[in-house]
Amino acid sequence: MIAVDWGTSSFRAYRLDGHGTILDTSVSPRGILTVTDGRFADVLRQEIGPWLEVERRMLLSGMIGSRQGWREAPYVACPAGGAEIRQALIPLELDWPGKAWLAPGLSCRSDGVPDLMRGEEVQILGALGELGEDGGLICLPGTHSKWARVARGRIMGFETHMTGESFAVLRQHSILGRLMPPAGQEQDPEDRAFAQGLARAKTGGGLLHHLFGARSLGLMGDLPVAGLPAYLSGLLIGHELAATAAIPGPVHLIGSEALTERYSKALTLSGRIAKPMAPDRAAAGLHFLSQGL
Repeated sequence: MIAVDWGTSSFRAYRLDGHGTILDTSVSPRGILTVTDGRFADVLRQEIGPWLEVERRMLLSGMIGSRQGWREAPYVACPAGGAEIRQALIPLELDWPGKAWLAPGLSCRSDGVPDLMRGEEVQILGALGELGEDGGLICLPGTHSKWARVARGRIMGFETHMTGESFAVLRQHSILGRLMPPAGQEQDPEDRAFAQGLARAKTGGGLLHHLFGARSLGLMGDLPVAGLPAYLSGLLIGHELAATAAIPGPVHLIGSEALTERYSKALTLSGRIAKPMAPDRAAAGLHFLSQGL
């Protein structure tokens, strides 16, 4: 089969054998925002045309199934596992002798406010085998970090924290960033500034008050300006960890090597247990969903 993880900024496709083993991979920066006039089929053929000549099943997940994607695949409400998600797959019309489906995202509510994920649920399904029957807590750090509670093979609920996006906006478009060095010139020996930001997040005053401290520490010379990005990162991640501190158990991490390492360090410094997992579980999750199609 062909498994496609098509997000906002990137395209990842995998050709899998019957056991889910990856035979070939195609990765490009052609996320859905780069596709004009709805020409998703053209992009798909440009990226994996030769695979379409030999495979007859394809499953796509991520933002390709959003309102801005090829076709909207409605969200499935939590708790949900493979069975519920599989039932909500949307057939995709494609000039191709095989069959293709779009995977839906997931939704849940907290205090009446909806929370959403699209793409991360497939990563979580791909990790179920390692979690075991008891499940656990999974964090997928990134632009919009997801914290999901898994039990008995189902995603019971989750919450989203805009940590990565907040860091980027504050670094690039706020007065806090004016004091910081250009990208690539940051310095934080032994993660001291990062740890200082984590520690600050544990004190009173709230995030909005703490954010201004990232500027005043640099202005007053209490912290080298080269360490301010790391301090800001520690501050934001620290507040994210504080908001999720009530969720018990070890934290299983799925993400890029750099982000997983950073969150592992933050969790350890906060007295919690971090359990990094393989960085990309999309192929395994899509293979799991394809069973019986």
